[in-house]
Amino acid sequence: MLDTSELTAAAERFADRLRAAPQSRLQRGAAAEGLALARELAVRAQRVEEPGTQPRTMPDAGVFAVADQLLVAAHDCAEALRTAPAGSQEELDEAVRAVREAMARSRL
Repeated sequence: MLDTSELTAAAERFADRLRAAPQSRLQRGAAAEGLALARELAVRAQRVEEPGTQPRTMPDAGVFAVADQLLVAAHDCAEALRTAPAGSQEELDEAVRAVREAMARSRL
């Protein structure tokens, strides 16, 4: 089993910053970065859990919900990677990198 704590910790840091950001900052792109990341992590989890099926897209629930959406997707992805029979350290590293890069792009 993979240790996915680095992924969840990085996502929690980003979500905390999203929650603390003013509405104007969220609307200028930070929320969009968070939602794009949440969608990416959700797709990653679905591909591990349901290979060969068409991934579903996470809906846009608004700028004030994006931190929660990000955490749900990150925890789902972490659990899928942690328990996958062929869990890949490379896939986990890519997910962690995606979180860090999205946080940097959001400028939070």
